[in-house]
Amino acid sequence: MWLNSSRSLGQIPVGADLAPCLWKCVVFFNCLPPANLKQRVLHRSQALFSQDISNQGPRMSELEKAFRKFATYGDMAATGNDMTGKNFSKMLKDCGVMDGKAVTSTDVDIVFNKVKTKGARTINFAEFQQAMKELCGKRFKGKSPEEALQAVYALMEGKEPANVGVTKTTTAGGVDRLTDTSKYTGSHKERFDESGKGKGIAGREDVTDGSGYVGAYKGAGTYDKKH
Repeated sequence: MWLNSSRSLGQIPVGADLAPCLWKCVVFFNCLPPANLKQRVLHRSQALFSQDISNQGPRMSELEKAFRKFATYGDMAATGNDMTGKNFSKMLKDCGVMDGKAVTSTDVDIVFNKVKTKGARTINFAEFQQAMKELCGKRFKGKSPEEALQAVYALMEGKEPANVGVTKTTTAGGVDRLTDTSKYTGSHKERFDESGKGKGIAGREDVTDGSGYVGAYKGAGTYDKKH
């Protein structure tokens, strides 16, 4: 009767106490439950719990968070679901996967083109994981494939792009010379004081001097002190 009955007991809440469930069986069917009902109810409860977890999907891992941060780097319109080859290379370089020895930029470009969909310019997270499987053996030689993969993941988990929000002063080429105010001449020199601080409007406009002294005369105001 317990196996073939068409009467329903209703849904048993996940994690519910089994005692009320068993009592519901007694009242509903007006008979004692079979000896193995407790095991059946527990099994069904565990099955429902597992199904509920699978429907929710896995929580975003630290690796996927890092992937999304690098995928959106330099592109405010990016969703974080796909990553360009340029950002892929940056991620591997910033995280230490591409060390220039075991894994070079050429290796990274080859793997990127291998895992991406034909005709596509980006890769998704699943393709990114496949790329890591291709590279981990080169980065961590001597380790098993699984150990090498986990070692690569450990390098990237929780990381974010370097230099985010930071602008560095460059001294390349003639920039250093052009920003050295001590080397300015002519009217440009008059715009800065000896420390290199700008004079503001006084350095940009000619201010009329009504003192009676000629321009740039350094002895102004000393006559009365000497006579």
